Amino acid sequence: MCGIVGWVDFARELRAERAAVRAMTGTMALRGPDAEGVWVREHVAFGHRRLAVIDLAGGVQPMTVEDDRGTVAAITYSGEVYNYRELRAELRGLGHRFRTDSDTEVALRAYVQWGEDCVDRLNGMYAFGVWDARRERLVLVRDRMGVKPLYFYTGAGNGVLFASEPKAIFAHPGAEAVVDTDGLRELLAFVKTPGHGVYRDLHEVKPGEVVRVDRTGLHRRRYWRPGYAEHRDDVDTTVRTVRELLDDIVARQTIADVPLCALLSGGLDSSAITALSAAALAARGDGPLRSFAVDFVGQTEHFQPDAMRGTPDTPFVHDVVKHVGTDHEDIVLSAATLIDPLTRSAVVGATDLASAFGDLYTSLYLLFRVVREHSTVALSGEAADEVFGGYAWFHRPEYVQADRFPWLTVGGPSGAGLHPDLVDRLRLAEYQADAYRDALAEVDHGDDTDPANRRMRELSYVHLTRFVQILLDRKDRMSMAHGLEVRVPFCDHRLVQYVYNTPWRLKTFDGREKSLLRAATADALPASVVGRVKSPYPSTQDPLYERALRDAAVRLGADSPAAALLDPAGLAGLAAAPYERDGFGTARRSMEQALSLDLWLRRTPTRLALD
Repeated sequence: MCGIVGWVDFARELRAERAAVRAMTGTMALRGPDAEGVWVREHVAFGHRRLAVIDLAGGVQPMTVEDDRGTVAAITYSGEVYNYRELRAELRGLGHRFRTDSDTEVALRAYVQWGEDCVDRLNGMYAFGVWDARRERLVLVRDRMGVKPLYFYTGAGNGVLFASEPKAIFAHPGAEAVVDTDGLRELLAFVKTPGHGVYRDLHEVKPGEVVRVDRTGLHRRRYWRPGYAEHRDDVDTTVRTVRELLDDIVARQTIADVPLCALLSGGLDSSAITALSAAALAARGDGPLRSFAVDFVGQTEHFQPDAMRGTPDTPFVHDVVKHVGTDHEDIVLSAATLIDPLTRSAVVGATDLASAFGDLYTSLYLLFRVVREHSTVALSGEAADEVFGGYAWFHRPEYVQADRFPWLTVGGPSGAGLHPDLVDRLRLAEYQADAYRDALAEVDHGDDTDPANRRMRELSYVHLTRFVQILLDRKDRMSMAHGLEVRVPFCDHRLVQYVYNTPWRLKTFDGREKSLLRAATADALPASVVGRVKSPYPSTQDPLYERALRDAAVRLGADSPAAALLDPAGLAGLAAAPYERDGFGTARRSMEQALSLDLWLRRTPTRLALD
């Protein structure tokens, strides 16, 4: 895993701009702690920070393919192509000679051989930029599910900048970190519009998108999104296919030349990945698999069921450890650690944005810091709920029929704690409604006329294209802040596409959530986990954390850079509200948001330009 940056400008000589490219590249040091490289030509410049995972000695970037006339193409690449061995064999058969064993060179030579159509052959999580020297064009590519981030910026004169994170772009002297009213809406609305970069002139390369920049301008096309296909398999065949896909996916994703582990929460998703990963390692004569779980001081002993979580994680984690035989460590966090201002500031610095879910980010950041001391690669169960329909709102009629994003039904209004004038100006409910309608308009129903199937397909689509992007961004930023690569087997596009088109009656054939995943992996799991009801990523219930959060929120004053955005009286009222144990309530989320806005504007070079 790596951090990439680049710049193309057909009206500017970039060989004199090496210092700017190095400044951009330097911001990616945490993503790529092992090596740095810069490659500059007349109108294009690439930078790269490397985290070596495959072919530790080779794979140095930026990488080029040369012929007797000079450079054919160059690449700066982040991620993993999991079918690189098959592609390398195919390319060798077509006459390509490889200098390394890296998937980077496979991706580069795949582009040389097939051009932009190479994306149809790649299986993995990746984001890269290719300079096509023969055609004088920059090609930006992002993986189908958007596991790896990629941004581009169009506000630097005639040029286009790109990078893995916004901070790298804003290290360029021609880029300014400005958030206008539209950007603030996107930040606060919790809808994750594909392609929206929050900052003015900053855009995301959408999941499954190719962006081409040449002398005629900037051109965008989607090469993949979840699409309709008729599902003809019965229950038994569907379950068997899911298991066969998972076995293949995990076998591919447990290949690394560095220490590898699993992230374990004791839920069905992470437990399935842990068990299958351990089996894949054992089949190759490797192991035991290391595993890590996050917990909070006193959480298990004093756990109280809430609206989101019925049971603590740790007993189920230990059941999996015993059943699978992993080399396990619990990472136990205190309230003082979670509320620590330096840690919270580091989290905001990693994300480049504010968030309303403070401890859900901070605990992940702290977990990954410890994991990185032992492993360079981790496998996660993220995205199973979006793929298989695991969230409670998939199964409650009032949420299924609600004319809005289902996750907005949890946690109250987004404007709580914000200045009333700002709330009136932002019209967040209207923005959310427009975003929801735009999402539904993208859904391909094919010839399916069944209203129930169509509705559940819509819910699956908005989760796969919106909600999961929030979680994948969180995981990427928190892990790469420590140079840890997190792989997400449930985001393999083959699995996503297959399950997406499975009728809802099959997805819930046993009357429960995630029926297909449970049936496909039950033989590898302890009975306690097979029977466990869905429980989200843990949030601390420690009243000391809640008390510290409330004290910090009411101390936000006129000297805060976010003062114009906040409502002191509203925050004081929220701080006096009853204690919210689940971490998703309006009061706690709004106070987390206020503190995060303050840190964001202190920590980053962001300038607000509100209408």
